[in-house]
Amino acid sequence: MTDENPFAPPTPRAAVPPANESKTPAADPAPVPAPPSAPDQVTEQLPVPPPPARQETPHQASHGTGPHPTTQDTTHSMTQGSRSRRGRLGARAVSAVVALGLLAGAGGGAAAYALLESQESARPADAALPKSAPGATQVQRPEGSVAAIAAAALPSVVSIEVRAQQGVATGSGMILKADGYILTNNHVVAEAASGADVTVTFSDGHEQPAELVGATADYDLAVIRVKEKGLEPLVLGDSDSVVVGDSVLAVGSPLGLEATVTTGIVSALHRPVKAGEAAEAAFIDAIQTDAAINPGNSGGPLVNSAGEVIGINSAIAQGPGTTGATGNIGLGFAIPSNQARHTAEQLIETGTATFPIIGVLLDPAYQGEGVQVAQEPQQGTPAVTPDGPADQAGLKPGDVILSIDGRPVSVADELIVAIRAKAPGDPVTLLVRSDGDEREVRVVLEERSSGQ
Repeated sequence: MTDENPFAPPTPRAAVPPANESKTPAADPAPVPAPPSAPDQVTEQLPVPPPPARQETPHQASHGTGPHPTTQDTTHSMTQGSRSRRGRLGARAVSAVVALGLLAGAGGGAAAYALLESQESARPADAALPKSAPGATQVQRPEGSVAAIAAAALPSVVSIEVRAQQGVATGSGMILKADGYILTNNHVVAEAASGADVTVTFSDGHEQPAELVGATADYDLAVIRVKEKGLEPLVLGDSDSVVVGDSVLAVGSPLGLEATVTTGIVSALHRPVKAGEAAEAAFIDAIQTDAAINPGNSGGPLVNSAGEVIGINSAIAQGPGTTGATGNIGLGFAIPSNQARHTAEQLIETGTATFPIIGVLLDPAYQGEGVQVAQEPQQGTPAVTPDGPADQAGLKPGDVILSIDGRPVSVADELIVAIRAKAPGDPVTLLVRSDGDEREVRVVLEERSSGQ
């Protein structure tokens, strides 16, 4: 057996000649009886069998001056007649070795305990850190605080996942009605029109499949519905009462991180934002905010200090030369809540939405003051629609529109956004320059359905 055997008894020290003695075997090959053990060594001495009847050979005697208790030695000297007795002896030897192991373990444990006691005595008697007095640093969260507004809004904000063949899109939404209607952006659920699966995750973690009720790319809004009752809707406030500097919260699931709240202010109003592809671009008369908005916030609410929704987060600004959204840079844009309310009602009632027009084509190459009506038809479409609102008001090809309702316009998108912020049938006043003369023209907006 090797030294790794935990049950092998130790090799007697007498087997190794002391350094000051000769290593030459003794002249007399007969084994010399071992001296009696001292009383304090009785527990460590294995039982010794009586000398065998036959004479030890010189080779056997060369292993030491006394009988060897190792398994290897007894095996080589074992005879058939003494096998049973030797087996009982081996069992007792093993028991003794196990007892030695237990004693050694107990001794090691006592030493380790003493070491721990020594280390413990070197430690401070009291290592507890100071604690604040109860109620001394209690945070006050009065009504209207960010924490209070967030706590009220979060249960009504959902995360939306759309699984299509092209991949998975995620966004946010807000509960519109207790019976399962949810408002979000069209670009979040656009693939649902082609049969993609839509899943809504609520603030408590449970999920529900949703179906598309209606959508419009013109305003980048959509309504979906889950089969659930008793939901807590958010209130759509009056976005016309918003002023620059108002405190706001953006709530949603940026980058898939559900139930995220960021804060900021209203940075500007009436920002003309053109979002989406050219064929289905949305023209938004947007509220600008510096509250952190990132991909995934789309469709989530922008909430004021009264806990009312004043916008639907929809877009973020891109730096020069970038082709995709890179994350928050403090320039986020939301669809005003008044526009969202009007469009959502249409989508719930009819599944489609309408938008207003004045019936002119604008010249994108014009560089002067204001916005110019095209001078020639474009791709077969007349510059001024016959019998349209502008035609009836007296506008002509080449006229320059300087303002709408007293709001100056300098690029085509500004005029389109200002018109889209109105409702069909609303009257607007245009300041028009024709052949060097300026005049005010009253135009009643006409209705057009999305997709036309």
